[in-house]
Amino acid sequence: MRRLQSNRLRAALVLLALLPALNAVIGQAQSPPPTSVKPDPNGYAGNEACAKCHASIFESYRHTAMAHASGPASEAPMIGDFLHKNSGVHYRIYSEEGRLWLTFERPGDPSVRGKHELLYYIGQGRRGRTYLFSIDGFLFESPVNWYADKHMWDMAPAYASVRQAPMNLPALTSCLDCHVSGIQPPISGTENRYTMPVFAYSGVTCERCHGPGAAHVNGGAVVNPSKLPPERRDAICMQCHLEGNAAIERPGKHLYQFRPGDDLSDYTRYYVRVEEPGSGLRAASQFEALAQSTCKKKSGAAMACTHCHDPHRSVPPEKRVSFYRAKCLACHTGLSPKHHANQPDCTSCHMPANASTDVAHTAVTDHRILRRPDMGPAMSNAQVTPASLPRLVPFPASPEAEQDTRDLALAWASMAENGNDAVQKPAEQLLRKAVQESPNDAALLSSLAYVEQRRGALNEARELYQRALAQDPNLLDASTNLGVIEANSGHLREAVRLWEQAFRRAPGRSSIGMNIARAFCGAGQVNEARDFTQRVLQFNPDLDAAKNLINGLNTTPPNCGP
Repeated sequence: MRRLQSNRLRAALVLLALLPALNAVIGQAQSPPPTSVKPDPNGYAGNEACAKCHASIFESYRHTAMAHASGPASEAPMIGDFLHKNSGVHYRIYSEEGRLWLTFERPGDPSVRGKHELLYYIGQGRRGRTYLFSIDGFLFESPVNWYADKHMWDMAPAYASVRQAPMNLPALTSCLDCHVSGIQPPISGTENRYTMPVFAYSGVTCERCHGPGAAHVNGGAVVNPSKLPPERRDAICMQCHLEGNAAIERPGKHLYQFRPGDDLSDYTRYYVRVEEPGSGLRAASQFEALAQSTCKKKSGAAMACTHCHDPHRSVPPEKRVSFYRAKCLACHTGLSPKHHANQPDCTSCHMPANASTDVAHTAVTDHRILRRPDMGPAMSNAQVTPASLPRLVPFPASPEAEQDTRDLALAWASMAENGNDAVQKPAEQLLRKAVQESPNDAALLSSLAYVEQRRGALNEARELYQRALAQDPNLLDASTNLGVIEANSGHLREAVRLWEQAFRRAPGRSSIGMNIARAFCGAGQVNEARDFTQRVLQFNPDLDAAKNLINGLNTTPPNCGP
């Protein structure tokens, strides 16, 4: 599944060293859970409203992959079971009385066993499919996915090597938005707690490209993408088929707020790396790849995705070779109709399917349209040296974005936080400059605070986190990391206050709950420590640290562990 790269920092894990037990009792006052927000239809009408006047288009569109990109799990059951060898956990997906269920268990380990009803499916099944389940209103992805290319069940992307069952993978809007329509934003202050139903319409509806249609049903206008300026036309496809190396949301904006006809960069700015060894193709990199093609470079704004792809219908498999060959010959008029008559499939040579670099068992059509794909740059064993450090540029190119220190700094920081140690220094330099220019930007303050925390400048980090939280009290990572600083500075009561606020809003983040549980245990408040550890295990039942702590709390005297 596609995942948008956010500004979010890595939360610090459990405390490196707990303070001696406190004589004072740590307060455990907890506020009630967040209240639900009322659904806002935003003027959407659904595909059925379009069918009244556009019956033939409606009929052809309902057979496309986009139309079946999501929906209730019971409408698209895929039955199977899977034993993950690294973790020893057995997963089973089965249907019972019209409902779809996921069970998991590790044979011989009774503590790792559970069952969740699967509420929604994501992915129409041509490339793959995953399911979503809910715990206390918080929505999570199934840890196992169906991979259509290999006809197999396997772990979710990036989790193939785990040795524990990852049952706490949050379902974020950055992933959901490209598969559903009429999405509910998360409840304020949370990242994955939604008002049910999570989305108003299954799949990608007509209105994802044409805009809200309620006014059009009553005689008003609707967006025609072909009549938009090229950059606004392309933005409709880019909202889901552009990933970039970094995607930075604009202040106060979210990608799911984008509407056809808007400027996509008003919501999210994308950055791509240039002048570095190739890194392969990502699962949602079609637009970036197309921009590298000679076809697009020579055609410019005149070339659009819709010149080759009709979003209203799918080409039958038996007609795809002739259909796409005709698309190529429409521009390459100098070629004889007999050009490679023995191999009429242009895409097999010039747009081969290669393995995705970010989603296992998945092939991606190479939209770079290379003349000689076999002569392309090596993608796997390239050596990165200081002289070949990546250069980040906004995509699409934009003079305004190139001069925006804020977004560029967060893009570099995103790369650094994703494990690219070579870019730590330029990321820090840009962050410092950006904070000087925008001293009240919560995302910048929190990101620079993390840099200071990593290098041991705790006073500076504390002050930056506090400033960030003053601007946006809902920053989960800022609260968590500031709590670690406070705890290790002897201010355990303040640390627990910060952690409790964050954990209520993100109980799937096990490290926060474990920090609280260990703090209470160290203070001699065993019942409170047990409660928080059990809450952690509710969302992450195979976490060794939590299982060990529960066992320690049940000994006499209680053992808080290492």
